[in-house]
Amino acid sequence: MTYLHPGEPGFEDEAAGFQTAFRHEAKVIAAVENAEDVRAAVRHARERGLPVAVQATGHGLTTPATGLLISTRRMRGVRVDPVTRTAWVEAGARWKDVLAETREHGLAPLSGSGPGVGAVSYSLGGGVGLLARRFGFAADHVRRVELVTEDGDLVEVTAESDPDLFWAIRGGRSGFGVVTGLELALFPVATLFGGGLYFGPESLADVLRGFREWTATVPEELTSSIGMVPMPDVPGVPEPLRGKHVAHVRVAHSGDPAEGERLVAPLRELGPPLMERFGEIPFADAARTIFSEPDTPHGYYGDTALLTDFPADTTERFLELAGPDAPIGLVTEIRHLGGALSRPPEVPNAVSHREARYQLMVLSGPGAAEHAAQEEVFAEVEPWTLGRALNFAYGDRPAVRAFHSPEVERRLAELRTR
Repeated sequence: MTYLHPGEPGFEDEAAGFQTAFRHEAKVIAAVENAEDVRAAVRHARERGLPVAVQATGHGLTTPATGLLISTRRMRGVRVDPVTRTAWVEAGARWKDVLAETREHGLAPLSGSGPGVGAVSYSLGGGVGLLARRFGFAADHVRRVELVTEDGDLVEVTAESDPDLFWAIRGGRSGFGVVTGLELALFPVATLFGGGLYFGPESLADVLRGFREWTATVPEELTSSIGMVPMPDVPGVPEPLRGKHVAHVRVAHSGDPAEGERLVAPLRELGPPLMERFGEIPFADAARTIFSEPDTPHGYYGDTALLTDFPADTTERFLELAGPDAPIGLVTEIRHLGGALSRPPEVPNAVSHREARYQLMVLSGPGAAEHAAQEEVFAEVEPWTLGRALNFAYGDRPAVRAFHSPEVERRLAELRTR
């Protein structure tokens, strides 16, 4: 382990994460390599009265660290047990690390749309991935957690050893200790039928309304979303999309490919597509192929609303605020939820708002005007809003939508105090 202080070589690089809109203001960084290093770092902070923060990839950085920052980026070990269909994942491992180990066994984790995202924080925050409607939240399938307590003790937490803490950390995510690793269930999914359709600005209203109607007809084996993205006019963006505000319908179907083809056929009737990509994809390559999210660090604000509905009569106003003619450029996404996400897991956890049918996410640059434009969009869907998603809150701002139900919030606060 190495301790780094402001001004020393390597400090700024260690503090940097994927989110560049915020910078850590830590007094010291502990660049850890294993669980024993984490124990030593926590004790170091305790002896000096320093608050502790943790960073693996920095995708979700919102509140800069002011005391000791534990950097887990070197803890990227993954061990797969194909017999029990589980993976042990260290604190700094990214989904691409997990996928590299699971693909040879024909097994899939409940990973999300970004291969570079940290697997541990994603799973403890809920986790809505490519198989979400079929199998539920990633947090529902965490089997055991290893963490360092504030006293510097390394403990294993399961439903049997500490049911309260096991309930809280799966879906409550932070404030209970420093997680050094966890065990995840894997699923026998080697390939997906998936991809997407891109539509131009003239089709956005029809595509939005059609997507909502289509989601009411699809089985749980199909997880989908629609992204509304102002594409830059730069090399690297496919020519049909360059410079256009497009609707990108993303589809992941874990059933028979022929059935997947039948299910996506109605999407082609929503308007003339600019581009189409569908086919059978190895699961390990699916997120990159289907979503094509940027993997270069940048600054952004973002938030979500978990919705009971996305009524068709909100479409025109939604496009006024977030479409091609909106005064502030926004990236939006509507994810179809329901299915297994709506059902309680076998072992209860702190994930809330399971009755949500859709998740609306809004992203922008990190300015005050962009923040105001986002909140205007969320105000339009307030009548159908249950709360917000913990994994998709990007920016240090007043919370106007709760991550959890009032009962869960109270219990989490009690357990954090304990």
